[in-house]
Amino acid sequence: MNELPIVVTCTDRKASPPLAALQARNLPAADLPEKAAEWARRLHTAAEGQVELAELYQGDQWRRAQALTAAATQAGFAPRLYVASAGLGLRSASSLAPSYAATFMPRHTDSVASSISQAADWWDHLQRMDESRNLSKIAASAGQVLLVLSETYAQAMHRDLLALATSGASTVLIGGACDLNGVLRIPANAALRGALGGTLTSLNARMAATWLQHCTPGHLITPAAKERWATWAGQAARPERYARTPMSDKQVIDFIKDMKSRYPDSSRTRLLRLLRDKGMACEQKRFAGLYSSTIGQR
Repeated sequence: MNELPIVVTCTDRKASPPLAALQARNLPAADLPEKAAEWARRLHTAAEGQVELAELYQGDQWRRAQALTAAATQAGFAPRLYVASAGLGLRSASSLAPSYAATFMPRHTDSVASSISQAADWWDHLQRMDESRNLSKIAASAGQVLLVLSETYAQAMHRDLLALATSGASTVLIGGACDLNGVLRIPANAALRGALGGTLTSLNARMAATWLQHCTPGHLITPAAKERWATWAGQAARPERYARTPMSDKQVIDFIKDMKSRYPDSSRTRLLRLLRDKGMACEQKRFAGLYSSTIGQR
């Protein structure tokens, strides 16, 4: 069968807005174990509005993540897509869940942690809700796994990744936060965006699809695949040159208002990234001040 579990990070864009009870900002002020237990209780009692995760998440990043299954099939694998979520833990993309708002991104309105260690503790609590969703067990069962993780989520999952590294499963990590013995890591490389296209938020998924295209059919890791990747990446990499268009304060404020109306849960950091992805220029400190004054006026 040659099963290949593929683990991707969730997205903040959802098909429907979450109920107030399933927004992390509305959790009671308590220590982390109590907050995690209350969050688990709310998820368990949310019987209405559950949909497949494959339909819940939205946006280019998620479309690219889903496209990995087709790329894996073409490469000779039987893919199974999993989602690493700050609100749900590790879940199959075919499982059901209600809409929710929770993230490991620091300073986000619905962040569940204020530090890397807190994020790791929160992840552990989520995973205890269902031990069958253990990353090492899933990878060991298939003998291999492809991970497509942002730096933030890889940091939250670090203990799981350490266990996975010693499981004996063939593991490729696209993105991530650090190298691990026993894991083939391919760090996110913005210099490949010219060849791959798209935004920085979907870069890891695009890199993962390209890795699968360079695989020896039916084998996730081979010396020949690593050589083909290195040759391609070396030829395709082009350092990005930022020639962004300056913006007036009014233009920045209008952009913030527009984006917050479309994506109310987006953090300040995400909005600045979106602005820059559109080829516009605004210094980080200036954007932070305009963001604070704009959101405070609403």
